[in-house]
Amino acid sequence: MKKIILASNNKGKIAEFNTMLDGIYQVVSMSDMQVEEVPETGLTFVENALIKARNASEQSGLPALSDDSGIVVDALNGEPGIYSARYAGNHGDDEANTQKLLDKMEDVADGKRTARFWCAIVFVEHANDPTPIIIQRGWEGEILRKKAGDNGFGYDPIFYVPTHGCASAELSPEIKNSISHRGKALVALLEELKA
Repeated sequence: MKKIILASNNKGKIAEFNTMLDGIYQVVSMSDMQVEEVPETGLTFVENALIKARNASEQSGLPALSDDSGIVVDALNGEPGIYSARYAGNHGDDEANTQKLLDKMEDVADGKRTARFWCAIVFVEHANDPTPIIIQRGWEGEILRKKAGDNGFGYDPIFYVPTHGCASAELSPEIKNSISHRGKALVALLEELKA
C-alpha cells in the first residue's frame, strides 16, 4: 500500500484519516517521518492547508495530505476560524478553547447561535505540485450552552447537530465520519484520487 504523509500530529485526526483511507493509502504522521512543523501564516483554511502539505511533502519525500479545519461562528464574525486550535492561546488545548467559545457566546440568544465546522483538504503529489487537489466542505450546526458527549475532540462537545438532535460528541465515530465536514471532504477527495 502506498504511503502518504498527513501533515499533522493530532492523534484524533490521524485515526480519522486512517479509517477513511484504509485500503488506499497507509497514512503516516509528521512525527513518524521526523517532519518539523511550519508556521501557519495563511489567512484562510486553504492557504494553511497548502503550506502544511508542501512542507510535509518536501521534508518526507512522500505525497502529502493536509487539512486545515476549524469552527466558524456567525455571531462572532467567523471566530475562531483558522485560529480554532489555538483560540485560547495554547495550541491544541481543547478544554480552554471550548470554554473560551462558551464564554464569548454566553449572551448570544438561541436561534442566533449558528456555526459550521469548515474543512479544507489539500493533496500534493510532491512539494512543488502546481495542481494540488483542493476540497472544501462545511457542516452546519449550532453552539450549545454546555458540553455534551464524550466522543470526538476539539469543539465536538459544544457543536449541536440539528439533523441528529445531539452534540457531535454524542455521535458514534462512524456516524460522525459519514456526515462531518472532514468526512464529506475526504469522500470528495477519494473520488478525485481515484479519478
